[in-house]
Amino acid sequence: MSRRDFLEQIQALGEFRYCLRRFMSFSEEAAEAAGTSAQQYQLLQVIAGVPNGVTASISYVAERMVLRHNSAVELVGRAERSGLVQRREDATDHRRALVTLTGAGQGVLESLVALHWTELERQGPELMRTLERLLGDGVTGKRQEGSR
Repeated sequence: MSRRDFLEQIQALGEFRYCLRRFMSFSEEAAEAAGTSAQQYQLLQVIAGVPNGVTASISYVAERMVLRHNSAVELVGRAERSGLVQRREDATDHRRALVTLTGAGQGVLESLVALHWTELERQGPELMRTLERLLGDGVTGKRQEGSR
């Protein structure tokens, strides 16, 4: 791979990271303005977005949030103390704890999703351009040719 191709890859990756970081910064600020943390907002999303036939266990939360099990337990505990989620014992497996949203958690989630959706409509086109640059014929194509 030429030095120029390498620099183009670095620039494209940097631009993509910048766009992601800008959106994540918005998300953190919006969550804090709603009286919760960004991580608790993500927890609410994970719980609400559980597919049919799957339960929101602590293990599921840990996997979907890329956390260690004990970190997920602590996060759920903080959200429970804040009144956003409720934890209960699984009736069929007493070793597992299942997590559901409370009415307050549902309300916080709904308001934050609406804000995030609006922000994605605003930032989305630029984010897509940077992703297409990475995955399209541009930079990625050069990388793939150089790695053969």
